[in-house]
Amino acid sequence: MKFIKTLLKWLIGIIGVLIIVAYIFDYDYILKGVHVVYFTGHKTAFIDDYPYFENDTIKKGNTTDEWPLHKDYNKSSPTKELTTINKELGTIAYLIIKNDSIWYEQYADNYSNDSKTNSFSMAKSITTSLLGKAIMDGHIKSLDQPVSDFYKEFEGAETTVGDLSSMASGLDWVESYTSPFSITARANYDDDLAETILNQKVIKAPGQEFEYLSGSTQLLGMVIKKATGKPLADYLSESFWQPLGAKSDALWQLDDDENKLAKAFCCISSNARDFARFGKLFKDHGKWNGNQVLDSTFVATATQARFSGAPYGYGFWISDYLGKDIFAMRGILGQYVIVIPEDNLIVVRLGHHRSPRTINSFPSDFYVYIDEAYEMMASRS
Repeated sequence: MKFIKTLLKWLIGIIGVLIIVAYIFDYDYILKGVHVVYFTGHKTAFIDDYPYFENDTIKKGNTTDEWPLHKDYNKSSPTKELTTINKELGTIAYLIIKNDSIWYEQYADNYSNDSKTNSFSMAKSITTSLLGKAIMDGHIKSLDQPVSDFYKEFEGAETTVGDLSSMASGLDWVESYTSPFSITARANYDDDLAETILNQKVIKAPGQEFEYLSGSTQLLGMVIKKATGKPLADYLSESFWQPLGAKSDALWQLDDDENKLAKAFCCISSNARDFARFGKLFKDHGKWNGNQVLDSTFVATATQARFSGAPYGYGFWISDYLGKDIFAMRGILGQYVIVIPEDNLIVVRLGHHRSPRTINSFPSDFYVYIDEAYEMMASRS
């Protein structure tokens, strides 16, 4: 018994020392990561994490632009393969939107069309949408405006806001999701995100090649906030959430309640129907109900690959699957808003996991959600 008491004292002492060391060397964000992930019974990021962070509210407007239901709404059953993958990967929302009407809609595990879950990196597409709006509103000159116009820390670097959006920034950033010591982990859990980003250096020639770095979008969000003089949640609300008639308020995670800097690279909590609005907006060349909400030239640029052979435009992933021009919003756990303009089709999937296997820069489940949507629609023709 005495030995056990002594061992416990030693363990408590060691833990105490580790905590002190973490604070001294500015690794205390790891403690928050442990609390948010492991103390909630998870092993990695999860879709319902927003209550564990500070959040800013993206306010909806006074009116909702309801999605109409297609005449064939939910008249088809999911295919066997779709049912299997939805179960295996924990799909909680799957929508097929055909000709701007909801053709099929399914929710699981007590989630509904109002349930909020984390967008993860789909937020990068939304941040780029805000860039387009800031250019349209005259707050930012163009995609070619230097980042140094807004942050002198990047004086001498040639990185532009367009380079940030298209993942060609040249920043000294390592996109790692497994190491607790990675800058990606620090960005997600630290309480001073601006300090983390402004300590970054441009170490490669910007504007030359695609390199997916969350830090690029975070810096872009900071530029937009500085250029507009508004928190990102407020600018998003007035620029898109209200004009597009979103049904529900959404949340955007912040670094903490003092700095109140939104995580532009991730972490907007909303529902499948409201996320889908951005797919429709970009499919329709920036128009919503006849109003030019976003410049059509910007939309066209954002949804085409910037670099030959690269799967990315400006804030959107690009694919030519099935010989069709496809663009998509994408999050790390298989959050997708997939847009196929030539067929006036939008497929939305939200869930707990994605396939670990990658084909042509996309998780393999990405293609399954497309294939099975076409299979289901063919069964009604």
